Amino acid sequence: MSNEEKKLVIGLPKGSLEKPTAELFAKAGYNINISGRSYYPSINDDEIKAILIRSQEMSRYVEGGSLDCGITGKDWILENGSDVVEICELMYSKQTSNPVKWVLAAHEDSPFKKPEDLEGKLVATEAVNLTKKYFAEKNINVDVEFSWGATEVKCPGLVDAIVELTETGSSLRANRLEIIDTLAVSTTRFIANKEAWEDEWKRSKIERIAMLLNGALLARNKVGIKLNIPEAKLDEISKVLPSLKEPTVSHLKNSDWLAVEVIVDETVVREIIPELKQAGAQDIIEYPLNKVIV
Repeated sequence: MSNEEKKLVIGLPKGSLEKPTAELFAKAGYNINISGRSYYPSINDDEIKAILIRSQEMSRYVEGGSLDCGITGKDWILENGSDVVEICELMYSKQTSNPVKWVLAAHEDSPFKKPEDLEGKLVATEAVNLTKKYFAEKNINVDVEFSWGATEVKCPGLVDAIVELTETGSSLRANRLEIIDTLAVSTTRFIANKEAWEDEWKRSKIERIAMLLNGALLARNKVGIKLNIPEAKLDEISKVLPSLKEPTVSHLKNSDWLAVEVIVDETVVREIIPELKQAGAQDIIEYPLNKVIV
């Protein structure tokens, strides 16, 4: 394969995951520039061609080979029944790092409080196949219609219940909807076409991207701390320091002092820095992280 032919076609999610995905790639070292109405963002890697695709459709295009790889939710892989390679799970979503859920919900003033109450009723959703399978497994006969969006506002005026994706539940509460049941829990996945995965060059490229994306996610909400301590205080100060594994310790030149470096959760920094200072540490430095590769 010549240099000109070496190109990995990657699908990036258009919509709610668009911004957090671009931010994650930037942390991983890939600067994505999405300009105007173009669906072909530029990226600072000549071996990658990026295309913006809705998450709902991503797995179909990856399976079909139009895309070598892409990022989408596990829910849409299941909804489409796509036969793809799941490279890794990427724990991020629109607002948080928590999984998202597909839930069955009805208006708080309705008589529908459990799935069985919806026998013979109408349910609207974007995830038609997922919803039909859910009710079929429960032997509940319902009519399921596809919703083009704004699904929350259709209940109770247009439909009896909805199956909707939620991350925090705030939109459901704002529309006075109550969750009856959870159909599926989903996280973001990095997926690949099976033929692309068997190509040695493409597979290596995909694995490198996956490693860097995971490294960027692992570094999220973590910081590095450097400090100098008297060698005699090492055991005492080590008890204060949490670490991914063990702190890195090295001798300062011609000195009985040690340089110590660790990675810690950002939430504990304000607690441990005063403790470190009190225990005899000096020259304490906190610094941000882009990636942590383990």
